[in-house]
Amino acid sequence: MNLNLTGHHLQITPAIRDYIAQKLEKITGHFDHVIDINVIMAVEKLQHKVEATVHLSGKEIFCESQAEDMYVAIDQLVHKLDRAVLKHKGKNLAHRYNGDSIKQQPVE
Repeated sequence: MNLNLTGHHLQITPAIRDYIAQKLEKITGHFDHVIDINVIMAVEKLQHKVEATVHLSGKEIFCESQAEDMYVAIDQLVHKLDRAVLKHKGKNLAHRYNGDSIKQQPVE
């Protein structure tokens, strides 16, 4: 997994870089086919905005989050990405098995 961090009107410190990398390990733990993740962090007046694009095999997932604190915005973003990746994984599994492998037994 490649991680690209970009800052607009913000200097990315090693602490923020490590925090994001640690939080995004949760996503790669759920789904192994993550190609790369692009994260853009910006500060607009008093709002901290974080956007992320996750490139998966066959799909791109985009999420964004805004908060008054950068670390809170990162936590919210990772939560949204985690839900979106799990939803994509569920759809892939449902499509792969197409319901044929789960046969219902008659009730006696």
